[in-house]
Amino acid sequence: MRASGEAFGNGIGAVVENVTFDEIRIGQTASLSRQLTLMDVELFATVSGNINPAHLDPKFAADSRFQKVIGPGMWTASLISGVLGTYLPGAGSLYAGQSLQFRRPVGLGDIITATVTVTEKRPEKNLVVFDCVCTNQDGEIVLLGTAEVIAPTQKVIRPAHELPQIQMIRHDKHDALLAKCDELPPVVTAVAYPCDASSLQGAVEAAEAGLIEPILVGPEALIRKVAAANGLDIARYRMVDAAHSRAAAAAAVALARTGEAEAVMKGSLHTDELMGEVVKKETGLRTASRISHVFLMNVPTYSKTLLITDAAINIYPTLEDKVHIVQNAIDLAKVLGVATPRVAILSAVETINPKINTTLEAAALCKMADRGQITGGILDGPLAFDNAISAEAARTKGIVSPVAGQPDILLAPDLEAGNMLVKQLSFLANADLAGIVLGAKVPVILTSRADNVRARLASCAVASLVAAAKRQPKLALAAE
Repeated sequence: MRASGEAFGNGIGAVVENVTFDEIRIGQTASLSRQLTLMDVELFATVSGNINPAHLDPKFAADSRFQKVIGPGMWTASLISGVLGTYLPGAGSLYAGQSLQFRRPVGLGDIITATVTVTEKRPEKNLVVFDCVCTNQDGEIVLLGTAEVIAPTQKVIRPAHELPQIQMIRHDKHDALLAKCDELPPVVTAVAYPCDASSLQGAVEAAEAGLIEPILVGPEALIRKVAAANGLDIARYRMVDAAHSRAAAAAAVALARTGEAEAVMKGSLHTDELMGEVVKKETGLRTASRISHVFLMNVPTYSKTLLITDAAINIYPTLEDKVHIVQNAIDLAKVLGVATPRVAILSAVETINPKINTTLEAAALCKMADRGQITGGILDGPLAFDNAISAEAARTKGIVSPVAGQPDILLAPDLEAGNMLVKQLSFLANADLAGIVLGAKVPVILTSRADNVRARLASCAVASLVAAAKRQPKLALAAE
């Protein structure tokens, strides 16, 4: 029989070959070995619906009988099914019955060997009875049982079915971001014109999560009507009456300008209405820095949080604008815990081409960083997206770079390119996102009606971290 531990016939050129009823002999055995990983447990939960926290939550499991995460018993039992269906008898087998006794828990990292042994043949139904045993890497029995299988009568030798590649789409990076705010006080946030269900609910959810203390700015009667219609309790939140959306934007900005609020959050008004008030010279929130937007993207296929800028504010930024945009993003990355952020400056190609202005700007930005005009990060560019994000793609093109394959920040050439990139990652790559406007006196949260709860909370978490950093001069994100 096949050796213990061999893969399930999923390699190139692999074949499956069964053992017919007539070929099976009493005492014949087959086995396979698998190591239990967290991915196995999560996949099993996804397929079976078994979301017992004893298998998935280390904190819960620490107080359980075994004081650690253990694998589902039926995961171990499934290895027996793997042996019977793949090796002995193999292709064409049908389960008729199974009895199991679970003797020991199986923990993450344990290597389990499942072995089946033929004990009886019943010709009238082509039924074969097997003793089944699963042992761990220490030889300890974790499962005993018997299985009854209707064995195939026709010989099968055929190429193994190629199994799909499986990738886990995780959403725990946003959870880690929210956890950074656990010890921070709620940020007093002026919410401009929260006059539809989505924007008002977003503010209430962020407040209930302990991220913000909202000041609801807008037509008081309308806000209360929206709250009542959607079952939202806003009784404990301060309200500032403003007749219409532009008045609400001006009032929210004024609250931040006077220090009554540490952040501003967009409600159901248009972005340009709010930002128009933010950028006003005399009454707005401008600083010496150019105002820019940063998206935080947690992409399942990328190992760390990716910051993309600017995809929301600066449409066709100049070289001077990009200096500020890059610096804002570097400073944010540092607040998020990145010691030395790596910045990939994107263009269509990775070489200097006088006909493509963004390649010239990329080269200039890198030299400006060398001369201390941009600080705190490592810049490289121009880089096309493939060799910015993939070290292998960069090697293929002979690019030697301290950034390629490991950027923390992607600087888009313009808003159109950045916005399309963000939406592609969100809708095609299942990325979680959050967003923040930087360069103003306070962080500005631009939420969208399309944002889910996770995105809204994550954006508020970023604002909370930025506001906390502004309380410490050495970490301030904008020159006052």
